[in-house]
Amino acid sequence: MMATRTAEAPPAANGAIRVLVVDDSAFMRFTISKHLNEAAGIQVVASAHDGEEALALIARYQPDVVTLDVEMPRMDGLTALRQIMATAPRPVVMLSSLTGEGATETVQALTLGAVDFVTKPASRANVAGVMEEVVAKVRAAARVKVGRLMRPAVVTPPSPPQTTKTTRELRNTDRVVFIGASTGGPRALQTVMQGLAANLSAAVVIVQHMPAGFTRSLAERLDGLSGYHVREARPGDTPQVGLALLAPGGFHLQFDSEARATLNQNPPVQGVRPAIDVTLTSLVPHYKGRLVTAILTGMGHDGTAGSTLVHQAGGQVIAEDESTCVVWGMPRSVAEAGVADVIAPLPEVARAIERAVRR
Repeated sequence: MMATRTAEAPPAANGAIRVLVVDDSAFMRFTISKHLNEAAGIQVVASAHDGEEALALIARYQPDVVTLDVEMPRMDGLTALRQIMATAPRPVVMLSSLTGEGATETVQALTLGAVDFVTKPASRANVAGVMEEVVAKVRAAARVKVGRLMRPAVVTPPSPPQTTKTTRELRNTDRVVFIGASTGGPRALQTVMQGLAANLSAAVVIVQHMPAGFTRSLAERLDGLSGYHVREARPGDTPQVGLALLAPGGFHLQFDSEARATLNQNPPVQGVRPAIDVTLTSLVPHYKGRLVTAILTGMGHDGTAGSTLVHQAGGQVIAEDESTCVVWGMPRSVAEAGVADVIAPLPEVARAIERAVRR
């Protein structure tokens, strides 16, 4: 099947975002292209039905953003993504199926440099809502600085691998580390968790903006790379040294009056669920000055209110530096609020956390 493309890819009018659509489904190529072309300021310059064709079209048309299906013949999306990041880096939005395998591949794509992902519609009745999400995420991806996608995932030496990971109850002298992230977060979390010492006297709680169905794969990936035992939080869990609890996608994670985890599907806060501020503000009454908070890459202001409470309670707040953020939104908001004790590039965040824990 030949690719469908615009004739000779004319220059985008008025600085429009130039997009390459890659999908093995003719229906999806047509649908995505149609909705993107109807959106103001976006122009689909070409489409391809597999990764091999996509690489050739990227070289020819130099799109600003690529939408990339995960599952394709000849060259799948992950293989194509690796090639794009190695030879022609640019923002990529993945199209994923909501299956166990699809979630695993999507998380892997995000750690390889994809900016974001959209879950494919389960039926044609869901297409309109999904296409709105594609348009929004293409616009956001176009604002990402390409150089930040290419930074190595791990620069600091990783923790020594452990055959057995141990956890224990918190003592009064132990710290609780909270990490919040959004766009670009899975790759950033991989860097931070891989860099944390396994013998750190601290519990870890993580909120990554992500829908239901994907955080289990993220937890499994982080668990395999980290000295910590990483898993999705369950009702009744309490922070423990050696354990990292990840908020399940689609649920707010809060800690009750006895510091036990609770999950709910209350309305999104600042448009997201799980929300960083929801979890962080529930931790402050329990741990006050023992909290060490790191706000990583992401859009918007989630995390600022919670970080302000941590700062006021005597805890430490770390914000990722602009130079390494895929999107410098949440850390910028924290820094501009004047509550960041440390501003550090991503490769130095794990060491900054360790210093704060041991101070």
